[in-house]
Amino acid sequence: MTAKRALALLATAAALTTTATTASTAAPAHTAACTGYVGLTFDDGPSGTTARLVDALGRNGLRATMFNQGRYAAASPALVRAQVAAGMWVANHSYTHPHLTRLSQPQIDSEISRTQQAISNAGGGTPKLFRPPYGETNATVKSVAARHGLTEIIWHVDSQDWNGASTDAIVQSTARLTNGQVILLHDGPANTLAAIPRIARTLASRGLCPGTISPLTGRAVAPS
Repeated sequence: MTAKRALALLATAAALTTTATTASTAAPAHTAACTGYVGLTFDDGPSGTTARLVDALGRNGLRATMFNQGRYAAASPALVRAQVAAGMWVANHSYTHPHLTRLSQPQIDSEISRTQQAISNAGGGTPKLFRPPYGETNATVKSVAARHGLTEIIWHVDSQDWNGASTDAIVQSTARLTNGQVILLHDGPANTLAAIPRIARTLASRGLCPGTISPLTGRAVAPS
């Protein structure tokens, strides 16, 4: 890692720690009328945009499941700790984001196990949820994940933010969510970050609140 990148990551971690303190003490935006719960999920962090993402979520009373890549968790453990401090849930999204269905069983196991270790070492706890990169899975991937105590989580709604979706389109995608469903979002796209306040208002207008994802059912439920 270059000195420049190391300094940038330290600055990001410091900013996110401050954000986490603010977010964790902020009053939830949806305490009054929750008629259902949905799972907001963000793939591919932690990254240089994580601080702004967590800040936006916290300011709008939202919590989310962060499907982190192991290599990024290992490189930026302070960001993982800050995600947790901000009230987010941390999950496994493989170590290097490969096409797992093209790998051997030992290779799949390495991708999953190294991520479990990286997240645990970073202070993110032991993940219970796993999302295969690209949503690609098969019996072998599911079996290996299960051996590590992980429930595989895909999604019900794809925001298409990874594909250049506009802020309007991302907000509209959240309007399709129903009770218990999970939406795919990403840590990175500027349009996703811009959509956060409107996502919060859209969910609130429909009586839907951000929930945790149950490892028993794979569906969003009320946070415990």
